[in-house]
Order: sequence, then structure tokens, then C-alpha cells
Amino acid sequence: MTALPSRLRSVLFMPGDNARALEKAKDLPVDALILDFEDAVAPGSKQEAREHVCRAVVSGGYGERLVTVRVNSHGTAWHDDDLRAVAAAGPDAIVVPKVGSAAEVRQIEATLGAAGVPERTQLWAMLESPAAVLAAHEIAAASERLAVLVVGTNDLVKELNAQHVPGREPLLTSLSLCLLGARAAGKMILDGVYNDLRDLAGFEDECLQGRRFGFDGKTLIHPGQVDICNRVFSPSEAELDHARRVVDAFEEAARAGAGVVNLDGRMIEQLHVESARRILAAGN
Repeated sequence: MTALPSRLRSVLFMPGDNARALEKAKDLPVDALILDFEDAVAPGSKQEAREHVCRAVVSGGYGERLVTVRVNSHGTAWHDDDLRAVAAAGPDAIVVPKVGSAAEVRQIEATLGAAGVPERTQLWAMLESPAAVLAAHEIAAASERLAVLVVGTNDLVKELNAQHVPGREPLLTSLSLCLLGARAAGKMILDGVYNDLRDLAGFEDECLQGRRFGFDGKTLIHPGQVDICNRVFSPSEAELDHARRVVDAFEEAARAGAGVVNLDGRMIEQLHVESARRILAAGN
């Protein structure tokens, strides 16, 4: 399978029934696109969206952007046909909403295999219910093809009977459990969307929260959110400078036979070097 990029900061949903939007997406500075058959498309437009998206995937022109497709969820009238059509188109990944169990992941993988999906096409699973959150590790570890978890925060708020509030206090436990599950399985994980397109300050605060939690990036619903998201989920020049100094100081100490080093009054050991190298990789 094709390896994911070292960074997956900004991942933008695009409605699959809007041919103009699919064309515009070719010039947006995002790391990945999710061409959508599900929530962004009305029931009467599902087939049209499927055809638009599959043509767009096959025709290409998206450069280095990762091109993924979100199908309709298991149990809907469109799910099986979606999987077969997208498997034939061969995007970089297939995004499946409302995944609830490891068994469902394996069933989806089997369906895709029977449909002849390319080996390089990965699977992304959206966690959008209490059951999915509690099974996050089992879902993440269910398949080698599954590479990314996506937290569906809107559906999760609904299922919890919670409220959308600044700081996301009702979701903090769920976000942590999803992160733990992803990291335990060695998979990437994306934070959910921010709904208020006018509130860019609130959006930036939520991006900062997501990065501090440890998310690899965030899913987006509007091109106007892309630049802020890329900036927040990228290391700053100060972070990059400190990371270089950590690596250089540790390597110099290692050549002298020392296992730890004091840098600016702080003890540096191997785990700090690994974090520093991850920051440097994200800055490339």
C-alpha cells in the first residue's frame, strides 16, 4: 500500500455532486481531499455524485494532494454500490462513515477486495458513536489497509445528547479515547470539523486544542479554513529551531559517550530526540 505523507494537516470535505467544486479543489493548498457521497449530498443526487467523483478520481489532476472518497454508511441503500464503484476508481483512500466495530472493518475490506480495489488504496474509518469510541483500538487494529481514524464530532455530540460548546468539554473523554486507540495501533487520526464558518478565532482555538491533544490534522468544511489549519498543525520556526538544537546536542553528547545532555537547563534523552525528529519531519 502507498504510505501516507508525513503530515496530514488539512483534510477538506468536498460535495461529490458539485463538479465545479471538484475542479476548484485541484488548486487548494490542502494535504488531502474527501470527495463526499454522504452528508454533503441529498438522497436524490447520490448516483450523480458517485459518477462525478469516480470520474474525477480517474482523471486525476490533484497533484500531491491525497484524494479520498467518503461512501455512504453500511446499511444504507447506496453503500454496496458505492464500494464497488470507488474500488474500480482506485482513490488513495476510501473513507467509511459510522464504523462501529472491527467486524465491520473486516467486512468492508472483504467487499473491497472482491471488487478488485487496488492494493495501494487505503481505508479510513470514521468514529461517530459511543460504541465506536469505546472500540477505537479494535477498529484501528482490525486491518492493515486501515490507515486513518477520523473523529466524527457532530454525530458524536448528537449520540451523546451533548452540546457544542467552546473548549469541547463534553467531548474531551471521547477525543482522548480515540487518540489512544489510534496510537496504540500505530495509525494516524484526524480531528472533527468546526461548524461556524464565520468564527475563525474559534476555529483556530479548536485547531490548537486538537494539535495539543496529538491529532495529526483536522477535517474541514470550507476552503476558508485551510490556511489557519495548515499553520496551526505545522511546527513554528521556534519549534523547528529548538528541535534542531535538541538533535544536534544529543548527537554531540552521544559521540562523547553520554546518554543524556543538558540543554537550556533541561535534561534531554532519547525520547526527546524522537519527538524533535518528528517535528523536523513535519516541517519538511
